[in-house]
Amino acid sequence: MKAIRILIVDDEAPARARLHDLLADIAGTLPHQIVGEAADGLAALEACQAQQPDVVITDIRMPRMDGLELAQHLGRLPQAPALIFATAFDQYAVQAFELAAIDYLLKPIRAVRLAAALEKARHSTLRNEQLQILAPQGRGMLRSTERGRSLLVPVADILFLRAEQKYVTAHTQEREYLLEESLSQLEQEFGDLFVRVHRNCLVARKAIAGYERGQHVAATEAGEEGSEAQWVLILHGVGEKIPVSRRQWTQVKALLKV
Repeated sequence: MKAIRILIVDDEAPARARLHDLLADIAGTLPHQIVGEAADGLAALEACQAQQPDVVITDIRMPRMDGLELAQHLGRLPQAPALIFATAFDQYAVQAFELAAIDYLLKPIRAVRLAAALEKARHSTLRNEQLQILAPQGRGMLRSTERGRSLLVPVADILFLRAEQKYVTAHTQEREYLLEESLSQLEQEFGDLFVRVHRNCLVARKAIAGYERGQHVAATEAGEEGSEAQWVLILHGVGEKIPVSRRQWTQVKALLKV
């Protein structure tokens, strides 16, 4: 039997130690390898990309990135691991896990229950439909990598997203962040929060303060602009004005109720 590769995620060291002990107790019947541990979801995400565990056992309430947010990010990895949540009793959370067919362990965790969850996880992977049931609101944060360290960008803070070569930049009131995600994927995921104003730009709906006529522009988007006056958006909290393509103006105008 192939050993299951396990990552343990909990912000409390005693809880991680308890899982180590329980896993040692069931090692004879369920071969496994603990490939790492993490104290929050962001560290866990980095460990998953480096270690590629088969199963992640994660607490829910943790700093920086909690277990539910972690699940949203893990589900987008090329090889998503199976996921087991460890939680104190919470009836709503338990019902959500059962609806999503994602296994969970109630603390204090028992060895027999842990073994059963791991045996089940051996034959499952994290699926998008499970994530939609578990957290229908989707991700609340995006991850940016900068000088070898990971940063979290709250989606609610992003004013606009712009595609630049192979990257997308997320612009907040304070600064910009590089994202390794495509603009089309972000539009599909966050279409209720952002509106496309140009082939390379999405603007947060709540960030739009107004609009005005821009300068005459040459053809910039596969000829769609022509040589006519262009509309630009004025955003809350940022001095830059965002051009709206002629193709997208009808949709943006409807949003603005012009």
